[in-house]
Amino acid sequence: MPSKHLIAVDLDGTLLTDDKTISTRSKQAIEKAKADGHIVAISTGRPVRASLAYYRELGLTSPMVNFNGAFVHHPDNPSFGSYHSPLDLKTAKTVIETCEAFRVSNIMVEVMDDFYLRYKDELFVEAFTAGQNPIDYGNLLNILQDAPTSVLIHPQDNQADSLRDLLKKAHAEVIEQRVWGAPWNIIEVIRAGVNKAVGLQRISDYYGIPRERIIAFGDEDNDLEMLEFAGQGVAMGNAIPELKSVANHVTLTNEEDGIAEYLEEALNLSVK
Repeated sequence: MPSKHLIAVDLDGTLLTDDKTISTRSKQAIEKAKADGHIVAISTGRPVRASLAYYRELGLTSPMVNFNGAFVHHPDNPSFGSYHSPLDLKTAKTVIETCEAFRVSNIMVEVMDDFYLRYKDELFVEAFTAGQNPIDYGNLLNILQDAPTSVLIHPQDNQADSLRDLLKKAHAEVIEQRVWGAPWNIIEVIRAGVNKAVGLQRISDYYGIPRERIIAFGDEDNDLEMLEFAGQGVAMGNAIPELKSVANHVTLTNEEDGIAEYLEEALNLSVK
């Protein structure tokens, strides 16, 4: 029996193909890794509602990292604990005020698995809500009563950089910013000190798996800390250059079964 590894997989642009499905080869590689005693865990920026179907499809029995580490939990085992690290409510409202001044296209506020939208936008809802309707639309400064897990900002064209610079200058000590790629180019704001590596460490501690036996896959800037933390940080072939520069390895793209390609060799998987 090989030494047990913890395998952390990002979803979009990593495990998922461009049409948001898991390829047959990737699924088979993960199933074989599990059968060999390895632990596979999802580590994503997505909320629970938009991750759970993939968790079930893979037949996972592990904890999961959501909201880029702001929520770490086990979908089926409460004894693991539930670790929620929300933004300070006052800070979140100040961020929202700044966005209102910029007249951004939309703002989405997540409070665990509930969410609120500034403007009603069917395309936005379809892209980000996994079929769930928002609790409310409208003036978020009035609506929001609880400390939010994250704030998603959809800026106008060509205003993302200036908005990010302003948020950094005003809130650098209390928030983290992440950028989602095309086609939406979303700015995500979460609590300072929160990232996927924090969540991954909770899971590795739970299983007693040392960093040198952690394999982590990602493609975007929200995966940076996770890949640096893992003993084997693996950037997808379609990853941003910054991620490839910190990764230990670069595999094929998400459209070329990059996860399966790496795991089959690294763990000596015999996949039929």
